[in-house]
Amino acid sequence: MTCDELLKALNDYVDGTLDLTQAECAQYAAHLAGCNPCQIVVDNIRGTIQLFRAGQPFPLLIEFQDRMQAALRQRWQEKFGVRG
Repeated sequence: MTCDELLKALNDYVDGTLDLTQAECAQYAAHLAGCNPCQIVVDNIRGTIQLFRAGQPFPLLIEFQDRMQAALRQRWQEKFGVRG
């Protein structure tokens, strides 16, 4: 099992388009047990799902909010021009 195979299957599983056999689950578990990068990806996905299920807004730093709004305004102006 390679990282690419695990990540492809993981995306399909999250999308609900993959049913795994016990043997396949064992292969994925074995890969995860020895692959720190894949462990990190799976942990991040789990964390994201938990945040989504909680339904609570994630607070952003005001500096990040300001930078994001400025970037969005700039892209809007580049794409649609200044609207007044």
